[in-house]
Amino acid sequence: MAKGGSGDVLTGVIAAFIGAGLSPFDSTCLGAYIHGLAGDIAAEKIGGYGVLARDIARHIPEAIDQILKTAK
Repeated sequence: MAKGGSGDVLTGVIAAFIGAGLSPFDSTCLGAYIHGLAGDIAAEKIGGYGVLARDIARHIPEAIDQILKTAK
């Protein structure tokens, strides 16, 4: 996921978790996992070489839903 802007998406996810009260360490771990999962979901739907940062961002809610459903 070395596409332009993907690091900005990751930073935004991490910052959101820090803003929600998680520790920086937990936010980083969770943010990296969700970012990667969102990228995987986007790659399945779009194709691995065509995934842009905006595609990762659009699939973050789906990644979170998938994690929450698995946790139940």
